[in-house]
Amino acid sequence: MWRVRRELAVFKILGALACAGLAVFWWVAGDVRGVILAVPAAVLVGGMGLRDVLVPVRLSADADGITVVHGFAGRRHVPWAAVEDVTVDVRRRFGLRSEMLEIDTGDHLHVFSAHELGVSPTEVAAELRRRGT
Repeated sequence: MWRVRRELAVFKILGALACAGLAVFWWVAGDVRGVILAVPAAVLVGGMGLRDVLVPVRLSADADGITVVHGFAGRRHVPWAAVEDVTVDVRRRFGLRSEMLEIDTGDHLHVFSAHELGVSPTEVAAELRRRGT
């Protein structure tokens, strides 16, 4: 079972509260442009934090297959026979290395970052390949 780290969810919620505080501050100060920027930021970051709290487990595997988060908070069970490929997309940009786990089920491509899994996507891919065979 791979989940979002709690610290990340807490930081997102704190960020949303900070944006909301800035929106109130700018509203009182009469800066409409600041409010127009801060309110959508608060809603977006708050929604991401809420998703992390409501659905912390993004991917799990058992003997029957994998269960992935689908949509905002839905779940989809995929049997091992339907999993066509498990790969890790590694990219380097500006001196930073990023990894994304890609699970191809034929009709859907499920993509997970290290932040969503709580561990390196390379480790998760190795574990999924081991369980799926």
